[in-house]
Amino acid sequence: MIELDYLILDFLIIFFPLLFTFKWKFKYYKFFKPLAASILIVGLSYIVWDILVTWRGDWWFEEEFLIGVELFGLPIEEILFFIVVPFACIFIYENLVYFIKDKKLPFNKWFYLTIAGIFIIIGIIFRNQDYTILSMFSCALFFILASMLYPNMLKSRNYWFYIILSFIPFIIFNYFLTSLIVVGYNPEAIWGGYGAWNGRFITIPFEDFFYNYSMLSFYLMVYLYFKGKWITKKQ
Repeated sequence: MIELDYLILDFLIIFFPLLFTFKWKFKYYKFFKPLAASILIVGLSYIVWDILVTWRGDWWFEEEFLIGVELFGLPIEEILFFIVVPFACIFIYENLVYFIKDKKLPFNKWFYLTIAGIFIIIGIIFRNQDYTILSMFSCALFFILASMLYPNMLKSRNYWFYIILSFIPFIIFNYFLTSLIVVGYNPEAIWGGYGAWNGRFITIPFEDFFYNYSMLSFYLMVYLYFKGKWITKKQ
């Protein structure tokens, strides 16, 4: 493949949402303000995480797939990832809102807090694996905050549809990132270590699924908060 592999993947992630931003069943561009707030707040948090673990050596990026421009030690393609992913995934969510009538699901705060506790326990058990503990704690933090501050999100059937549908392109694109070894992982930071299993789904570390889940959930939670303040109240 050609030199700009990671940049091409970024472009492919955003291509169709960008194509339909101004002409679709709904006007996606009208949601840009809360979307930008979500990208700024959540994206910046995950970029800081990314900078720290890249510096620590939990993962790295192969130069042959990059254009060679870096910011704070991260390739520009990686920083763009935290922009194109929420842009595309929130577009998926807004399609669900437009085309599928939402339904409230049963909710029990203590159930989700128990799940958070399980994630914390797993993180502590695997505390010597840097990526494992951080991915577990990020999921725990989401469930704690969502169950206490934004329970309507967990009650929403469309939220869970959003997660399921967003995981489809995640698996596809992450497979290319990990199979081409655009992104490499320190075996000591993930499940499986140097063993034959190597803690992966095909070529994708299992930690990536939890990382992605928490990231997508935080993007949506912050987006919905600002959407409710800036857009919904005006309607």
